[in-house]
Amino acid sequence: MKQFDYNLADIKTIAEKLWQENNSKKVWAFHAAMGSGKTTLIHALCDVLQVSSAVSSPTFAIINEYTSPLANTIYHMDWYRIKDETEAIQAGCEDCIESGHYCFIEWPEKCPQLLHEDTLHIYIETSPDDMRTIKIL
Repeated sequence: MKQFDYNLADIKTIAEKLWQENNSKKVWAFHAAMGSGKTTLIHALCDVLQVSSAVSSPTFAIINEYTSPLANTIYHMDWYRIKDETEAIQAGCEDCIESGHYCFIEWPEKCPQLLHEDTLHIYIETSPDDMRTIKIL
């Protein structure tokens, strides 16, 4: 397990470090409570990957697709509103995971059975002083 502490001013540096150390992993699962910075960290990763389109939470769309000159296609998924594995499959989540492209998934605990064994799991915890801790498993 690796651990990083940061605040929002350091998020681009943390995103760069995460990418440099973990870019061999295609599926990244972001575990955290509501409002703790999953989308913000994914946005910072997309900035590092030079995504030029708008990066936003796919809460209602379930899947957003971005193009990066460094990582090609990136799928950003938000499984918060997914009820079960069948709904995730019908929404195209499994196809994205099996595509070989990068997948950044918020709320992965909703359908853990869709994740591969080699998925990168990132846990974000917040503290009262607005610091964040990332634990990588």
